[in-house]
Amino acid sequence: MRIAVVSDTHLPRFGRQLPRALRDGLRRERVELIVHLGDFTMPEVVDLFEAFAPVEAVAGNNDGEELIGRFGRRKVIEASNAKIGLTHGHLGTGRTTPQRAAATFAPDEVDIVLFGHSHIPLVQRLADGRWLMNPGSPTDKRRQPRYSWGLIDIESADEIRPELRFFDDRAP
Repeated sequence: MRIAVVSDTHLPRFGRQLPRALRDGLRRERVELIVHLGDFTMPEVVDLFEAFAPVEAVAGNNDGEELIGRFGRRKVIEASNAKIGLTHGHLGTGRTTPQRAAATFAPDEVDIVLFGHSHIPLVQRLADGRWLMNPGSPTDKRRQPRYSWGLIDIESADEIRPELRFFDDRAP
């Protein structure tokens, strides 16, 4: 299964459409599912992603009650027999966002932890064997050199291939 991973879109603050580079990437990669890790900021943003593929998500710290009620703050989904933990990364224990995200799920509960919040792209294999992934942001790179999103190919729980995709222009 091919999954696009996005977070921290913060729309409409950064526009009313998804960046062209992201839209082109979603089409080109023929994603079967889009996972959004929170900070949509407006419920209508979900529709922008659903135009490309079904959406699974969690709400972030900048999302209102409607998005929290629809998606919740923590979720485990399954794809090709792999268990995927979704969290925004702002809640829980740990000094850093990656530490909080990893601590949100027990090591035997998920095969990969997806999170956002920091806007810092990351793909890392933890000592316990789980993957940890933050796709960064396709609209608000903050101090990062480029905008980003993630792509995961999953064949099974033992064959998970996460990678980051970068682009320079967030023009619609």
